[in-house]
Amino acid sequence: MPPRPCPPIPALPARWAFPAHPRSVACARRAVLDALPRTHHPHLGDDLQLLTSELVTNAVRHGTRPTEDHLVELLLWPADGHYWLAVSDPGPGTPTPATPGAPGAVACGGRGLLLVDSLAAAWAVVPRRTRGKAVVAGLRLPAR
Repeated sequence: MPPRPCPPIPALPARWAFPAHPRSVACARRAVLDALPRTHHPHLGDDLQLLTSELVTNAVRHGTRPTEDHLVELLLWPADGHYWLAVSDPGPGTPTPATPGAPGAVACGGRGLLLVDSLAAAWAVVPRRTRGKAVVAGLRLPAR
């Protein structure tokens, strides 16, 4: 019996889990770039690495406790004309962009989500079913 025709099968997301440690930021950046098809490196590689750095750094700093063996999880997948990156952590709270110049703003930090907002075509914070949240950001694929 010949195989039945099927609709196009979507690409499965690439998935990683890293320890909640600052060293994981470089590992995550490298893993995501390696998973991105080479044809997209010139258009998306730098921005994707920068998004990965910002989101993983935030997850490690604010959403995990290394003393509790927490993990930061990443997903990367193409869909709807974008490459989507989701970075999840078990921490409570909702990340919000800092307001530059606001009272108490730290001069050398707190602007990562402003950078995410400027790079990503869309981004959101999505609660996880069990605990924690995922920050999902999409980079638009270049027009062909």
